[in-house]
Amino acid sequence: MFQRILAIIQKEFSQALRDRSTLAVMLTMPLIQLILFGYAINTNVRNIPTVVADQSLDEGSRNFINAMVDSGYFQVVGWRANQSDVIRAIDAGQASVGIVIPPDYGEHLIQRDAQVLVLVDGSDYFTSQSAYSAANAIGVAEATQIVLAQVNQAGQLANTGPVPSLETDLRILYNPDMKDLWFIIPGLAAMLLQTQTIVLTAAAVVRERELGTIEQILVTPIRPMELMLGKIVPNLGIAMFNMFTVIGLGVFLFHVPFQGSILLFIGLAFVYVFNGLGLGLVISTVSDNQRQAQQLILLFTMVALVLGGFIFPRYTMPLAIRLVGDLFPVTYFVPISRGIITKGIGLQTLGNEVLSLLAYLLVVLFLAVRTFRERLE
Repeated sequence: MFQRILAIIQKEFSQALRDRSTLAVMLTMPLIQLILFGYAINTNVRNIPTVVADQSLDEGSRNFINAMVDSGYFQVVGWRANQSDVIRAIDAGQASVGIVIPPDYGEHLIQRDAQVLVLVDGSDYFTSQSAYSAANAIGVAEATQIVLAQVNQAGQLANTGPVPSLETDLRILYNPDMKDLWFIIPGLAAMLLQTQTIVLTAAAVVRERELGTIEQILVTPIRPMELMLGKIVPNLGIAMFNMFTVIGLGVFLFHVPFQGSILLFIGLAFVYVFNGLGLGLVISTVSDNQRQAQQLILLFTMVALVLGGFIFPRYTMPLAIRLVGDLFPVTYFVPISRGIITKGIGLQTLGNEVLSLLAYLLVVLFLAVRTFRERLE
């Protein structure tokens, strides 16, 4: 019995060593994932992109802004004129936090009833949690410092029970109750769609090659681009149906509000699904067998889950890691999904993401056709 088992073991080792490309994928995949995830995963969100509308422009307002920046949690990336401009910047994804200081801030600070408005993007779970906690703590600390300074200047005792002279009005935009599903569903829909679309087509060409039917197809007048499109279109309907299912369940079963245009979302989801199917074709054309294709699917799916912005905010990642995340269509569709579903924004705000998806579609179809031709030669 042991000799028979040993013979099978030797056969499997010999077969694995002969298939060097699959073996290389299996050995390098854990290392790639460890390196990428080690740099990308960061639950301690700092340097949150922040825009400021300082309408007071005095020493008190500058001190408050400096306190926010010095904490390490907030990084000022722009200045705006008023609250409306701040909200537009958050809608466009230019910032995750907005600080609005009113014109009479300095006068009210002397009267001990000053107020600062802090707006937080509620479509991002980790950002909203970190920003909310940090802004609260900084507001209390700054208020205490102001009171102590006023008490010392008046020559009064420091233990007379100082009353905070600064109130930080924190508002969570788009998800005021911070419900988990409101964060999860829009990003989850994007992630599920990419995973399924890649799986649907990743074995399309390699399966034909293994079955020996690819030669029969090649003797027909069909061109490589026509073959690629023919592989994509049947799966397009399946992917779109599942998209409707996921969004429908999210809205009607889990009561996630759909704030934007459903027609716009469907149109952009169609482009996004096409991207995922094209990426699956690229995997299929570069794979020697279905086992190798499955390994690449697993690698792509796990890396996209972390680097695509579904769970962890991308602005916390190093530039090189963000560039790797740009290789996946989910990176561009997550802000589209959250923007339309959660924020209710339109095409004029999502222009960069839409153009990126369209460019990605052209590139991925070109790569699929080019790789297919090279494998044939």
